[in-house]
Amino acid sequence: MDETDADCMAEMPEPRPKIAAGSREDRDGVRQASTAGKEQSSSKTSELMKQVVGRENLKGALRRVLANKGAAGCDGVTVEELTPYLKEHWPRLRRELLESRYVPQPVRAVDIPKPGGGTRRLGIPTVLDRFIQQAVLQVLTPIFDPDFSESSYGYRPGRSAQQAVEAGRRYVEAGHRWVVDMDIEKFFDRVNHDVLMARVARRVKDKTLLRLIRAYLNAGMMVEGVVQPRGEGTPQGGPLSPLLSNVLLDEFDKELERRGHRFCRYADDCNVYVRSKAAGERVMASLEGFLAKRLRLKVNRNKSVVERPWKRTFLGYSMTLTMKPKLKVAPESVRRAKGTLKQLFRRGRGRALKRVIVEINQFTRGWLGYYRLAQTKGVFEEMDEWLRRRCRWLLWRQWKRPRTRAERMHEFGLDKERAWQSAYNGHGPWWNAGASHMNASVPVEWLATQGLLSLLIEHRRLAAAS
Repeated sequence: MDETDADCMAEMPEPRPKIAAGSREDRDGVRQASTAGKEQSSSKTSELMKQVVGRENLKGALRRVLANKGAAGCDGVTVEELTPYLKEHWPRLRRELLESRYVPQPVRAVDIPKPGGGTRRLGIPTVLDRFIQQAVLQVLTPIFDPDFSESSYGYRPGRSAQQAVEAGRRYVEAGHRWVVDMDIEKFFDRVNHDVLMARVARRVKDKTLLRLIRAYLNAGMMVEGVVQPRGEGTPQGGPLSPLLSNVLLDEFDKELERRGHRFCRYADDCNVYVRSKAAGERVMASLEGFLAKRLRLKVNRNKSVVERPWKRTFLGYSMTLTMKPKLKVAPESVRRAKGTLKQLFRRGRGRALKRVIVEINQFTRGWLGYYRLAQTKGVFEEMDEWLRRRCRWLLWRQWKRPRTRAERMHEFGLDKERAWQSAYNGHGPWWNAGASHMNASVPVEWLATQGLLSLLIEHRRLAAAS
């Protein structure tokens, strides 16, 4: 935070005391104490709102919101406008928060496509509400996170989807070669507010903070300019929703642990690993009843199955059918990646190939970073071939006329007679992109000079680094 940002915190009190000796700050700027959270007593959690509006806590929240950027909420205020707004209005907002008079604004509804089809509705809070939620999150995380299950990986400091996937692979290698793949129906839309707040109130005794959390749960959603009231759910999009989802589902985790199950949960995606199909069916039926009775959540039986792990996808990964299974990129993940890359190539028809490759590389680096645990190289070889063909497809489209195509292929080194014959072959761009004349004209080495990243080589580098 620079001096300008820090100035808006001038009206805030001094930093709250440290939680406990041995606390550590996670990479997200959330202060977490592995032992202090467990030792929080009722008396220590009865004045948490003062910690929320503490100067150092708010400075950390502001840094986080500014770094995350993000879209404006229903009021249209951007991230860049947050600091000047706080400079002017923070004393009033602080009083409202401490006196339980602050009213969150409705979240803005945004529908995004789901990987498997359909859409997922996000609720984007205003920038100010994101700032306040982040401040609340930083205070609540040390209280709740240390007690969460070791098998819970989603939205937690220092934990990742890759760790969940690797844990699942180890369970399968240990002989638990059936998986109960559970899907909670519309989880973020169906969270019961009373059930959730009861779980929060077990650890949080500050009634002011509890009222603020309830206010965020009850904040309406603006859809096409109309505010719709909300009586259930905790929409994805705000900083606080992931923690609240873990607070609710922690009871589910504890029940699985009590029964001695081996499982991995990432948000509402949960895999339970068992030794037989019959055991899996029993677990499925039992857990379905538990979720309905205790948490008022419904299992989607159309998407929940008992199956072999190598026939299922978990967080974008699958695994091989071997006694010591290897992780691999799931076919559905490859199809989604190709769909995104196709859009990037289509947008590049009127631009130089080098500029298109820059965008392609940005996507593939991020994609490889996520799938760095994959232990089979075939998918990366196939993706490399597909990307090179897409580059040749783009060039063929850009050359447009047969005469231009013949001249360009000849300039690239193809025999003149073959270049002219190939240019007039009558086939479409995708066929020509895979034909020998384009492979000879635009070889792998030339595409590398244009900057095209090799997924196979980059994956080997990432694997060696890890």
